[in-house]
Amino acid sequence: MIDVTGLPPAPGGTEAAPDGSTVTPLLRAAGGSVARFDFAPDSVSLAVVHAALDEIWVVLSGAGEIWRARSAASGSTPLTAGGVIALPAGTRFQVRTGETPLRILGVTLPPWSGPQDAAVVSGPWQPTLGQDSLA
Repeated sequence: MIDVTGLPPAPGGTEAAPDGSTVTPLLRAAGGSVARFDFAPDSVSLAVVHAALDEIWVVLSGAGEIWRARSAASGSTPLTAGGVIALPAGTRFQVRTGETPLRILGVTLPPWSGPQDAAVVSGPWQPTLGQDSLA
C-alpha cells in the first residue's frame, strides 16, 4: 500500500480552498486533478457547491462530519480515516471537524481550474473557516 498521508507539498505550495480549508494541489492531468485538503481541529468550512465538477474524497486521517444536499434530499455523514465519499456536481456540502485535524485526498473530475469552479451557499452550520470570503 502507498502511504499518501505524508505526501510532500506540491511545487506550488498550499492555498485556501473556496470552503476555507487548506488545499495542496498534487497532480493535474487532462481528465482530472488530485489535491490534499486539510481542515483544522474544531472548525467548520463554508458550504459550497461545484456546478460542473464531480469530486471523490478519501479520508486519510482525522475525523469529522460532512453535510450534503442535492435537490430536496440532505443529510450528514461521518468522515473517518479510510472512508470514501462522492460529491457529484450540483451537491452542496459543508464540513465540520472534531478535536483532531482532518486530512482528505480529493480527486476532481474534470480538473480543478480555479475558484470560479465553486460557489458559496447556505449550509446548516456556522462557518469558522473562510470568513474573509463572506465579506
